[in-house]
Amino acid sequence: MIRIGTSGWRYPEWRDGFYRGVPQRRWLSHLATQVATIEINSSFYRLQPPSNYQKWSAETPPDFVFAVKGPKLITHIKRLRHIEDPLKTFLDSLALGPKQGPLIWQLPPSLRFDRATLADFLAALPPSRHAIEPRHESFRTDTYFDLLRAHNVAHVVSDAPTFPCIEAVTADFAYIRLHGHDELYISSYDDKQLDEWAQKIHDWNRDTYVYFDNTMKGAAPDNAKGLARRLGSPLTSHT
Repeated sequence: MIRIGTSGWRYPEWRDGFYRGVPQRRWLSHLATQVATIEINSSFYRLQPPSNYQKWSAETPPDFVFAVKGPKLITHIKRLRHIEDPLKTFLDSLALGPKQGPLIWQLPPSLRFDRATLADFLAALPPSRHAIEPRHESFRTDTYFDLLRAHNVAHVVSDAPTFPCIEAVTADFAYIRLHGHDELYISSYDDKQLDEWAQKIHDWNRDTYVYFDNTMKGAAPDNAKGLARRLGSPLTSHT
């Protein structure tokens, strides 16, 4: 199973390109006809009511999947410590039902790897698919990889010019975020780069979620479709 999509969908920059002629209220449903999965980012910035998740679920095909980003209250403010109450509040808010995919935990660039802190955090997570995206070089260590493997948590392989790309597969699924190789959130992936990512995914030979976050100039949807074609993956979840 390979699902390829975009990180978010609410981008005014796409209005005159990908969303040309599409009313804003239909942006999500329109994108969901083009890709097989979308990463929900708004949950990172503020707690979303269950009604929002239910609405988004209703606007997408039956076998569509959302990844959901964990709140910055947990990752950036509390920095993975003393997170029991906000974690429960976040988990209780989720209302995607069978469309719930992995939960992604994006760590701040200033957060260094600390085995004890991460071990406690992983132990607090409920059974589900979880992915950790570190943005500090100190995570490039076997101690970190082994800890994730023990919990079957995926390390997020991130491609960006401003934080390290650490390639490691640590779970029975892989998770990739492509933020723009040359310019963060901007640059498009050319044919050679898409070929290289397709080969890596093929070689990993496991369930994989890929999200293009190069959204600021609208490259993400086309890149997602280009990578899906290379892998023979359905462009949409209901194809």
